[in-house]
Amino acid sequence: MRERIKDEDICPKCSFPKELCICEDLEAEDQRITISNERRRWGKIVTVVKFKGDFELNLDDLSTKAKKECASGGTYRDNTIEVQGDHRLKLKKFLVNEGFTEENIVIED
Repeated sequence: MRERIKDEDICPKCSFPKELCICEDLEAEDQRITISNERRRWGKIVTVVKFKGDFELNLDDLSTKAKKECASGGTYRDNTIEVQGDHRLKLKKFLVNEGFTEENIVIED
């Protein structure tokens, strides 16, 4: 005999049973991280990491770790982290080590 599924056992977002819920996978597909360089005053290069989508993380803590990884200064604003210098590849490797999926990280030239 099959067991009936109660309403509280069903995810309200994806309508699957909670043990088969795919909401986290869908949210991960909507998240994008773009790493690019920008030129600032006097020709200085800044690496900019933009977080697009719904990220629940502490950017202040992440920016501190990123600056230590690159041995450089920088800041964070809104959903972006700025690090002084060209550190695109190093920051991608850092973000993958922090647990972000590599497919969602794009390096722009």
